[in-house]
Amino acid sequence: MTFAHDVDERGRAFGIFGAVSGAGGALGLLLGGILTQDLSWRWCLYVNLVIAVIAFVGALVFLTDATTPERTRLDIAGTVTAVLGLVGIVYGLGNAAAKGWSDVGTLGPVVVGVVLLIVFVLVERRVRHPLLPLPVVLDRTRGAAYLSVGISGIGGFAVFLFLTYYLQDTLGFTPIRTGLAFLPMVALVMVGAILSGAVLMPRTGPRPIVPLGCLLAAVGMALLTGIGAGSGYAGGVLPALLVIGLGLGLIFGPGQNAATSGVRSDESGVASAMVNIAQQVGGSIGLAVFSSLGATTIASYLAAHAATAANPATVTAATLASYHVAFWIAAGLFLGGAALAALLFRSGPLPVDPDAASVPSQHSASTVRTSWRQPSSAGSEAPRSSRSWICPTRTPVPVRSGSSCVRPGSARATRSCARGR
Repeated sequence: MTFAHDVDERGRAFGIFGAVSGAGGALGLLLGGILTQDLSWRWCLYVNLVIAVIAFVGALVFLTDATTPERTRLDIAGTVTAVLGLVGIVYGLGNAAAKGWSDVGTLGPVVVGVVLLIVFVLVERRVRHPLLPLPVVLDRTRGAAYLSVGISGIGGFAVFLFLTYYLQDTLGFTPIRTGLAFLPMVALVMVGAILSGAVLMPRTGPRPIVPLGCLLAAVGMALLTGIGAGSGYAGGVLPALLVIGLGLGLIFGPGQNAATSGVRSDESGVASAMVNIAQQVGGSIGLAVFSSLGATTIASYLAAHAATAANPATVTAATLASYHVAFWIAAGLFLGGAALAALLFRSGPLPVDPDAASVPSQHSASTVRTSWRQPSSAGSEAPRSSRSWICPTRTPVPVRSGSSCVRPGSARATRSCARGR
């Protein structure tokens, strides 16, 4: 989405985008519960094929290709090194649950993945048409946005993964009821995204909003560390979900807006793609790390209580301890995200798209500096004078410096302004 010529319109657009994303999340939670309970968990994967077909047909019908002056070549080397590097890191972290953090099966893929990502950066610095132009991510504001979205993706999985385990295994919720239990959080995500995008972002920019969202998410995670075997949903889970939902809404809307701000139109695609990459890779890393930490915590707890390790109460206590560790780590991640966001984001509203910075918003008046000739009483022309006046057209066009125009407000002034003279 590009509404770079109007900060308010851009903020509202990203607020609505965040709300729609939240609504999609709510539908996914409900649909996942229904499919798991009535059919099979495998249908949570199969249903994506149906969604992909609908999206594919919709893209063919509604999207049109813009003409490009030249056909760019695909960055094969960058694509291969980026994909293999990310796969190596996620695969290695996922092995930690079964093989341990010091095993070669864990450290080897992670090291190889990091090396491949370093090679990817070196490749992108040299190729003519890079897969990821480095200035897109090295910009201070956009880099902060990608970090914030990635951290929220990592921390968010602590909620969706371990709280799902808690609701179903400890509280005995069905899959459908579990999906319904997350809806209040999704509703607050939508509220936070609309509030931050439409009201706060055009006035303050992301610097005060994203750190506040991270702090709220950290508080919500800390609240979840108090859940136990005897806790209830209304008193133990719901308050934390509401706080986390509002915090995530304050992160997602401004973060996505900032991640695509100040880029040229030909870079807007890769800038927006980086938002999805940061969120998805963050979620994958979070899933791998938290699963490994959970398994390690349970094993350590049972080893420390070996005499009663077979007792169901001890197993429950070990399981709850793994949840608490995950929630505390997620709270720490969000605190770190708040500090990074406060340090890296620039103060004030976001910059506009350089390609559209000089174009005023449609259906709005614009002050244009021009020069006009004022006829004298004798019919001769007076010297040119520079005046600022309100262009009377509905879609103003910037007037070239030194152009000639008649007195503002006349019919000729309207026609001249519309022609860009």
